[in-house]
Amino acid sequence: MTTSMATLQETYNQQGFLSALPVLSETELREARQAFAELEDEFGEEYTQYSLHNVHLKYPWVMNLTKHPHVLQVIKAVLGPDVILLDSRFICKYPALKPADIKESEQDVVKPDGEDGLPYVAWHQDMRYWGIAGGPVLSVWLALDDSQRENGALQVIPGTHHSGMLPHRQAIRPGNMLSVNQEIPEELVDAEKTVYCPLLAGQMSIHDGLLVHASDPNTSQRRRCGFVIRYVPTCAYPIQDPDRPRKFQATMLACGMDHFNHFSNKST
Repeated sequence: MTTSMATLQETYNQQGFLSALPVLSETELREARQAFAELEDEFGEEYTQYSLHNVHLKYPWVMNLTKHPHVLQVIKAVLGPDVILLDSRFICKYPALKPADIKESEQDVVKPDGEDGLPYVAWHQDMRYWGIAGGPVLSVWLALDDSQRENGALQVIPGTHHSGMLPHRQAIRPGNMLSVNQEIPEELVDAEKTVYCPLLAGQMSIHDGLLVHASDPNTSQRRRCGFVIRYVPTCAYPIQDPDRPRKFQATMLACGMDHFNHFSNKST
């Protein structure tokens, strides 16, 4: 492992996340954005907002993103040489208002606090939804668009992955994009320690499955689209947990060797 990779690993272990890591070249980014635009044309924005799940099994260009050398270099530095691709999903926050819809009247201004029911992601931990033991879950956000505060960039509470699993409840505020509509109660979140993770298109952030994180509504006129990829070391294994009933139908060996074979449906 190079010195720079060792430094990244140390920072990740301490903070629970890394951000603004370069991945895609200009050509790779342009091709990925064009391919995603074709999916938008085929399925429509309502579908592509959250329903393009595990399509790495269907589209070679998506599979190539999951195994991009710059992605795997960082993943291996954090998780080790033997890694399983657990799951993937495109997530898009489309603009709340298109330019043609913007009114001069103050009553038409979108509220940034989510009272309009705009899509947002509540404070949560990914491991609350993943029935995995024996190893960590690492999540990648690979930005197809610039991700800034105004269009709903990722925000994290550094170091919270050391606190273990926190209680979650049904979200009170409408618009939560999480599939089971859960959130960590606000009294358990030290929001004053929030760190935003802005990204340029083609960059990625990564975070630990126990890190407390969220994202606000997109109140800009720009789309915020990213490709989320989950990885685990091959020593991790699925567990039967009625509170975390997620199934893993699209696992693959991302790199290295799998000496454990905990995921029986794994593709090669």
